[in-house]
Amino acid sequence: MKFIITVLATALSLVLSPLAAQNFDKGLKAHDAGNYDTALREWEPLAEQGNIEAQYNLGFMYDNGQGLTQDKAEAVKWYRLAAEQAHGDAQLNLGAIYRNGIGVPQDFVEAANWYRLAAEQGNAIAQDNLGILYYFGDGVTQSNLTAYMWINLAFENGAPEAGVRRDFIAEEMAKSDISKAQDMSKECISSAYTKCGN
Repeated sequence: MKFIITVLATALSLVLSPLAAQNFDKGLKAHDAGNYDTALREWEPLAEQGNIEAQYNLGFMYDNGQGLTQDKAEAVKWYRLAAEQAHGDAQLNLGAIYRNGIGVPQDFVEAANWYRLAAEQGNAIAQDNLGILYYFGDGVTQSNLTAYMWINLAFENGAPEAGVRRDFIAEEMAKSDISKAQDMSKECISSAYTKCGN
């Protein structure tokens, strides 16, 4: 009996997956056209079923008040569901919400945790923001070495404005520390973001 249920569940998922994709795509087209009601109608059931992209998109809609009343608490709910499934942009956005204390109590430790998760996926904006937290010691132990490393990674990953911040921090560092921070950046990349300083 258990085998039959498993086979039926697998067959049902194969049949429903294209339908879910169609509904997601229909929601995406509606969203892009500014038809937020349709997007919400298509994405909400998918998000409730665990679709990571639908969860992120609902979070984004609530975060920005697209077609509904802006609701940061609801945005956090949907972002968190997607972030817990390793959605890098959801992690980045949660970091920003907690860093700025918008709709939630300001919490630099929580911000740093979410930024780190996104940064370890190669998200340049999260790397830059995490570096800034290290520079100021917000939610993490202050470290110019680690700040430089993360901001340098952000620059290397396509955030040109991070280069200005990196160079600013370098002015406060000894040449040997800059060299060490650059080595830390290389190790971080070569380890696929598993060995990234502190």
